[in-house]
Amino acid sequence: MSMSPATTKQVAADAKRKPTLRYLLENTSQFVVAVELVTSRGLISDLAEQRVLRHARALAESARIDVFSITDNPAGNAMLAADTLGADLRSHGQEVIIHLACKDGNRNSLQSRGWKLSSEGFDNILALTGDYPKPGYGGMARPSFDIDSVGLLAMYSEMNRGLLDEATRHRLKPTNFFLGAVVTNHKRYERELVPQYLKLRKKIETGARFIINQAGYDARKDDELLRWLALSGLDVPVIANAFVLSLGAARAFNAGRVPGVVVTDELVALAEREASSPDRGRSFFLDLAAKQVAIARGLGFRGAYLGGQLDLADCEEILSRADKFGPDGWKALAGDVNFAYSDEFYYFERDGTTGLSSSEVNGAPVASRTAAARRRARLRTPVNYRVSRLAHWAVFDPEAPLFDVARRFYSAVESAPVSARKVLHLAEHASKVPLYNCKDCGDCSLPEVAYLCPESQYAKNQRNGPCGGSHDGLCEVTERECIWARAYERLKSYGEEASMLDGPVVFYDNALRGTSAWANTFLGRDHTARSAAGQEDVK
Repeated sequence: MSMSPATTKQVAADAKRKPTLRYLLENTSQFVVAVELVTSRGLISDLAEQRVLRHARALAESARIDVFSITDNPAGNAMLAADTLGADLRSHGQEVIIHLACKDGNRNSLQSRGWKLSSEGFDNILALTGDYPKPGYGGMARPSFDIDSVGLLAMYSEMNRGLLDEATRHRLKPTNFFLGAVVTNHKRYERELVPQYLKLRKKIETGARFIINQAGYDARKDDELLRWLALSGLDVPVIANAFVLSLGAARAFNAGRVPGVVVTDELVALAEREASSPDRGRSFFLDLAAKQVAIARGLGFRGAYLGGQLDLADCEEILSRADKFGPDGWKALAGDVNFAYSDEFYYFERDGTTGLSSSEVNGAPVASRTAAARRRARLRTPVNYRVSRLAHWAVFDPEAPLFDVARRFYSAVESAPVSARKVLHLAEHASKVPLYNCKDCGDCSLPEVAYLCPESQYAKNQRNGPCGGSHDGLCEVTERECIWARAYERLKSYGEEASMLDGPVVFYDNALRGTSAWANTFLGRDHTARSAAGQEDVK
């Protein structure tokens, strides 16, 4: 009995289907090679996307490429959805990672998108908060940021367990996502870098099963990332980013036009010189990437993530050059990939022999954690922060001595006339605006961000830690000091910086907007009460 053409095509695809990323990372020691693909604007039948499709199919001919990673509206631009290109690659037996960013959809749309992706066989998801939108149709789009990458990981992890349908009280069929996350470890200052590590821990605890780091060109920082994970007892496969530069990309990264990617003045100057050569720097840029791949393999990363404008020949040449360094040759390369700022902060002390990190924790932050140093730092914190901490300890913490008094008061207020409740709400809001620039969200996260309002002082409104887009401590959107960097410094003066993200994942409830946050806290309507109830359910 003959098979139909469609069946024959599917059998052929299945026969050459590559092993899943989950299998490679969890059941083998193979060094995985991932290649990033960026879709274009317009239909898949447009000339630009047809070029992307031909490019992807040509790369798929390489036996050395294990998985394709497809971006989701990168740099805040509207592009063809990743799963459109991904569906074609999967039909040809390829393994695909779908990037999923939170900037363009709320939690309902992301949940719906998750069911769609899972139904179509896309299991590998890279959870991202996403870049702030760029101007598009009719002007600049309003970003969503209803949840962030941590919230997305939490939601999809629960979908993997079988989501409880609130309407029917039945468990839905589980999804089978293999969830990944990103860490931006190439940060200049302690107040930026350590919160990135703390958020990485939260991502892993929330469900991330593999990690890809953001592009950077400092082997010591990459060595440090693996050492920090080991020190923290976190065992998760990490794939090292080796973005292949061009002169244009180096200039864009150096100017901060791509959030989170660091190219120092030293590296961009080197790129300028090499780009004047007859091959326009091609050999230099490929060699730099090959060194990054070799170093990553030697350090113990589970794979390399190749990005940039790469064709098949480029990828093959990078991997061949990396192989030529041999199993131990990478040790001599660290000095060639060491483009850092002169005041770069490292979590670990430098190893004088290798130029990478040692196992000794940096002495500078240790010295700043002495009781005397913390007392001096505490005096520099704003008065309203110190007063807010005292108020939280006395009244707002569920264990506070006056919490039950306040709860009884607001319970009584619930039966008072509407006019009385409005007066109390207005008084609350009037006191919080000058102190915190309160936006009356009704589900307050001030205690979780060291009394810095994520609604008014953070472009992405994140409540589960910093995004990766800051540069030199400044927000990628507003150029103000990142509030999570400021929160880290405030908490550090009290010895609480290491636990700044230890709490449950925060999901803001939009139904509470415009209502009394104090009443919602004391009467168990805000996210703190929901988190406590969720923990009880787990127990």
